[in-house]
Amino acid sequence: MTLPNHIGIIPDGNRRWAVKNKLGKEKGYDFGLNPGMKLFKLCEKLGIKELTYYGFTTDNTKRPSVQRKAFTEACVEAVKMLSKENVSLLVVGNVNSAMFPKVLLPYTVRKNLGCGGIRLNFLVNYGWEWDLGKTMNSQSTNRHSIISNLNSHDISKVDLIIRWGGRRRLSGFLPVQSVYSDFYIIDDYWPDFKSEHLMQALKWYNHQDITLGG
Repeated sequence: MTLPNHIGIIPDGNRRWAVKNKLGKEKGYDFGLNPGMKLFKLCEKLGIKELTYYGFTTDNTKRPSVQRKAFTEACVEAVKMLSKENVSLLVVGNVNSAMFPKVLLPYTVRKNLGCGGIRLNFLVNYGWEWDLGKTMNSQSTNRHSIISNLNSHDISKVDLIIRWGGRRRLSGFLPVQSVYSDFYIIDDYWPDFKSEHLMQALKWYNHQDITLGG
């Protein structure tokens, strides 16, 4: 099987899952923590080289404060859990905003933890406009220069994006690194994650014609 080097994860559907289970919308985020760890362990076992989780966006911070507090705390807890694994960990997001959890500042420079391992990226208070900021102000059209000016410059191109929750959109996820990504949609909500979801996505990816435009 041909495996992607880098998988992007959009773990959507937490609020809808909570409503479905007669909970407040903000309660859904905690139920996304264990799925995140299960997926990480599967990717580690399979030998995936890089993994990026979409935590929350600058647009998400416009939600009611009770939800904002819940998803911020869930992201902090997820990073803490993953920091105990063998990873090369990086948190990427707008650190100059009050919405960025300051406890995660030490991870905004890539850290090799444990024995190192998967390059693991977590997008927290991330916005595509913020990411492209320096690039948009640059006059260069050189690909290397454009990438080096990204705030997410230490994240490589994404081969496969998997989105839970049935939505068919990128929602601003790493627009430059995702320019040639294959995109797989899972209708189930993220808290209902099953290992079969990942394996089905990888089986589908194995049959794609990866040309990168050539």
